[in-house]
Amino acid sequence: MTLVAGVDTSTQACKVVVRDADSGRLVREGRAPHPDGTEVDPAAWAAALDTAVAQAGGLDDVAAVSVGGQQHGMVCLDEAGEVVRPALLWNDTRSAGAARDLVDDLGGGEAGRRAWAEAVGLVPVASFTVTKLRWLAEHEPANAERTAAVCLPHDWLTWVLAGSPGFGALVTDRGDASGTGYWSAATGEYRPDLLERAFGRTPVVPRVLGPAEAGGTTPGGALLGPGSGDNAAAALGLAAEPGDVVVSIGTSGVVSMVSTTPVADPSGTVAGFADATGNFLPLIATLNAARVLDATARLLGVSHDRLSRLAQSAPPGAGGLVFVPYLEGERTPDRPTSTGALHGLTLRTAEPAYLARAAVEGLLCGLADGLDAVAAGGTPVRRVFLVGGGARSSAVRALAPAVLGVPVLVPPAGEYVADGAARQAAWVLAGGDTPPEWSRAGTELREADPLPAVRERYAEVREMTADRI
Repeated sequence: MTLVAGVDTSTQACKVVVRDADSGRLVREGRAPHPDGTEVDPAAWAAALDTAVAQAGGLDDVAAVSVGGQQHGMVCLDEAGEVVRPALLWNDTRSAGAARDLVDDLGGGEAGRRAWAEAVGLVPVASFTVTKLRWLAEHEPANAERTAAVCLPHDWLTWVLAGSPGFGALVTDRGDASGTGYWSAATGEYRPDLLERAFGRTPVVPRVLGPAEAGGTTPGGALLGPGSGDNAAAALGLAAEPGDVVVSIGTSGVVSMVSTTPVADPSGTVAGFADATGNFLPLIATLNAARVLDATARLLGVSHDRLSRLAQSAPPGAGGLVFVPYLEGERTPDRPTSTGALHGLTLRTAEPAYLARAAVEGLLCGLADGLDAVAAGGTPVRRVFLVGGGARSSAVRALAPAVLGVPVLVPPAGEYVADGAARQAAWVLAGGDTPPEWSRAGTELREADPLPAVRERYAEVREMTADRI
């Protein structure tokens, strides 16, 4: 049996899976936590990898390994390959002002946003690496001057697995490069002019590998895959195909679609990422997802299981009661100062079941708005993969196909980023034009007649309350 390994170096933890290269069967796995915070010394990632690998039985018998990981983080290296400062993570917002300045640099307003979208498929926001580099140049000039190379978390960990052999061995893939703000998914090329505009000069950046191109070997002789960002790796782990949408319901909501065409959205709502197979992965994020269920359960004083039962006992549309769940502001649509809104409360709907139903429908309608946004690029929606902690809700699973209006697949809980990295490692090992077919037993198919009236009513209330939330 030939074994491959996949690593997920996420914000919270490092996960390692070891799988059979032919069948995808899980052989063993390990996990270790990462430190909290929005900036982290990358050495902590290497230490967590060592712990997770040891827990997973080591890599001595593994033929290939790939790393998936959190996107956008800025890892700066000096001429000797030493880390210059703790890595700024995707969720570090101190570069929000730098994002605005970069848009202004290309004309400001709609013209600036359009220029960035046409150049790299993205409009700068604080999460993207390009904005962090601008921040570093402005606020820590000594560290900026010391920086000789810039890479992303998965790039750096791949380099560490290779033995840190020099900057020529720094590699990345299309999926993660597309989230930097200085690489174009549409052209497949870096934009050194934008990198220099942000940073004042052009440090070394990783070479972008093809989807199944080896990125060297470990000291033990295992092939290294190119790896990818977390969303692209998860799509690969789920075997998502063009027209498939991955909806992840975690602390935030993420909606991404595998597409055969690049996307450039000048509004900045949709990020025009690439995927890990040679296609594209337009993506949106919502600020309100699983915590909408947490808040509603807390408000009603019930468990999540009870919340699901209540929601499913009420009629579709919750009798006209609509919950616009912008409890933390919202990013899609862009309403950062908004609050939640409850509309349609009557003597009839002043019942726990109606509120529970409205909360689940509101959560799903918000994600459906995101689905519309990624589908606006022209690729028809085929089906939705529903993953993340919120997908454990039986009400979410039951109501999703009717609200989203397409068939919904609910795969069993798993480490899909690490699984995608492992599948990529098997692909690098086998070669060929397509990744290996691995069985995904236990996936649940949910279908239902669409309920457009639910979304129409939600949209009516969403716009009615827009100027008051």
